[in-house]
Amino acid sequence: MLKVGFIGLGVMGGPMALNIVKRGFPLTVFDLNASAVEQLTRAGARAAATPREVGAASDVVVTMLPEPQHVESVVLGADGVAEGLKSGGIVVDMSTIDPITSKRVGDELRRRGFEMVDSPVGKTSEHAATGTLTLMIGGNPAAIERVMPVLECMGTDKYMCGGPGMGHAMKVTNNVLATTIFAANTEALAIGAKCGLTLETMMEVMRTTMGWNAQLGVAMPKKAFVGDDSAGFMIKLAAKDVRLAVELAKAQGFEALVGQGALKTLQNAMDAGFADRDTARLLMIREDQLGVKVRPAAASTGKAA
Repeated sequence: MLKVGFIGLGVMGGPMALNIVKRGFPLTVFDLNASAVEQLTRAGARAAATPREVGAASDVVVTMLPEPQHVESVVLGADGVAEGLKSGGIVVDMSTIDPITSKRVGDELRRRGFEMVDSPVGKTSEHAATGTLTLMIGGNPAAIERVMPVLECMGTDKYMCGGPGMGHAMKVTNNVLATTIFAANTEALAIGAKCGLTLETMMEVMRTTMGWNAQLGVAMPKKAFVGDDSAGFMIKLAAKDVRLAVELAKAQGFEALVGQGALKTLQNAMDAGFADRDTARLLMIREDQLGVKVRPAAASTGKAA
């Protein structure tokens, strides 16, 4: 059985790592958050003091980190995973990073005698807990095949997106679309409410038109429409994902104008002090700006102060 390492035990990474333990894989973990590490060690994982130690204890190391520079540093930096891995070891990066960084890290790992698979995830923290995430997988086929038993602990919907970096390309593409749709929803609903339309009427009509989308039908009723902005998909992470897409578009020679608009919306929310709140807060911000309530009167005013 493969020995597995996991670095990055946040809102998504913690439950993902827990599912690996539950499937019986020997697991070594590292995170700067001691309580997150303790939760995994109680479940049977072993704690490591450094990423290098994780690499030395593992055949496969999974990383789930916030930013591209964190992945590069944890994997290739001083005392990083690559300093501990044995020949043939594989890094599976499940973070949301740009494909340019992904390919650069992967190329360097291969130069050192290792492999890298990129497998960022889709869906929510609830799906992370149940092991039913969407996996967007890129890499060399032999490496993917070898790590598939580990990936299957965390996701049920698996999509082979292409060679190295293509999983990350798919994730950035997905997230810029999902986030711009969400931001557009909050604006449209606030405009309608300011005109006197009820949420019920707007939803009923839009279900029959091309304005309908999964954010309206699935995500927003669970959080935004009930005033719950407790951290799920945090605004600062949504902003990071859209920024990556805007920068990627620029590197490819064009301006991501819609993405830039969504990024400005998210930046304004962060400037107002809501970086660590769920993107559901964007609807509440619009309500405050226009002096209306999109949400039904019975909805809570939010879990955050």
